[in-house]
Amino acid sequence: MSQEGAGPTGRATVEVGTNLTDIVAHKKITIRELGGCMAPIWSSYYGNCRSLLFMIDASDPTQLSASCAHLLGLLSADPLAEASVLILFNKIDLPCFMTIEEMKSLLRLPDIIACAKQNIATAEISARKGIGLPDVLRWLQDTHRTSV
Repeated sequence: MSQEGAGPTGRATVEVGTNLTDIVAHKKITIRELGGCMAPIWSSYYGNCRSLLFMIDASDPTQLSASCAHLLGLLSADPLAEASVLILFNKIDLPCFMTIEEMKSLLRLPDIIACAKQNIATAEISARKGIGLPDVLRWLQDTHRTSV
């Protein structure tokens, strides 16, 4: 699930609807992208979710509290209690991005991780430039290699 995507101009656009992508990493992994405005219906997709990629826009501090509320909602959902979680801090290539330390502090991420049932990892990425994406793929491979 993601908070937003990049449009054809490279500027952020709000995702509406869902997108499916299949990745073959030792076995087929289907990724369903759900934009932040789809949050009211996210729960209808929890059933087959074994991993959760949660994207936060590192260049937009005004959305950080909304992202935190969405994340806490996901982490408290019983059907996602066994899911592995990767929080992606996106848009680190932009000059106005917040550092990961600033975002972790504002989100109180250490406290969230300590209280969550899920295994949670973080990564800094630029989806547009491909920075950090090999690490995301490796995380998916490792997570799905060990899951049943």
